[in-house]
Amino acid sequence: MDIATKHELVIPHHPDVSVSRQTELLDISRSGYYYRPVIDEEDIRIMACMDRVFTAYPFYGSRRMKKELEEKPCEIFICREHVQHLMRVMGLEAIYPKQRGLSNPAPEHKKYPYLLSNVTIVRPNQVWGTDITYIKLAHGFCYLIALLDWFSRYVIAWQVSETLELPFCLENLEQALQINKPEIHNSDQGSHFTSNQYTDILTRHNIHISMDGRGRCMDNIFTERLWRSVKYENIYIYSYQNIHEANAGLQKYFEFYNNNRKHQSLAYQTPSQIYFRT
Repeated sequence: MDIATKHELVIPHHPDVSVSRQTELLDISRSGYYYRPVIDEEDIRIMACMDRVFTAYPFYGSRRMKKELEEKPCEIFICREHVQHLMRVMGLEAIYPKQRGLSNPAPEHKKYPYLLSNVTIVRPNQVWGTDITYIKLAHGFCYLIALLDWFSRYVIAWQVSETLELPFCLENLEQALQINKPEIHNSDQGSHFTSNQYTDILTRHNIHISMDGRGRCMDNIFTERLWRSVKYENIYIYSYQNIHEANAGLQKYFEFYNNNRKHQSLAYQTPSQIYFRT
């Protein structure tokens, strides 16, 4: 078991076992568990450019990303290894088939098949999809997770986090399941969604687990479209200073998205009109 997987097994607010004791049992250092990578202002600027490029071209890997950064308006010249490092920090993975990705499931985690080939989505709560995306802040960054009902495009639950640690994914899922539950839950094969803690919640609620095929962007296309809307209609416009501003701004945006934003694909109805209709 690698160090990253062991870190995911730590439960920060466990009622009986302290973080210190958990790290001791897992044979990892407590300081290592709390370590956060140091990212300087220049890297944050580069990551902001990379985020815009990746949002427009999610099929770009590190080679194309490097070339795109060298063009206007970015005009950033860095080595490919640095691009790869920042893509890992941002949680980005190009959506083309390859042997190894930047968001690989841990070897110990079970991978589930993709269940939605040739399936017609005809009702709310038939399929929920989830994903994580990078959010640029004025002097840093954070991450956003959301659970989306595929039929209505209604955002069931969302959360922001300063890190890519597992707990905010679990909290978001639990929050969504207080509202309703899907027949099928679809995600990528990243270690968050293949972790036993995450899949055990789904199993307890008798939810079928579906996971995208490696490098198949169309398997989770509705969530990819959501990220484009969130970024072009909110994140890039408001340039949030910190995670608290981002959380407040996204609260307003998702209320608008669910209740006021009419979708052409929904015959110009809102997600909430479709999701809650009887």
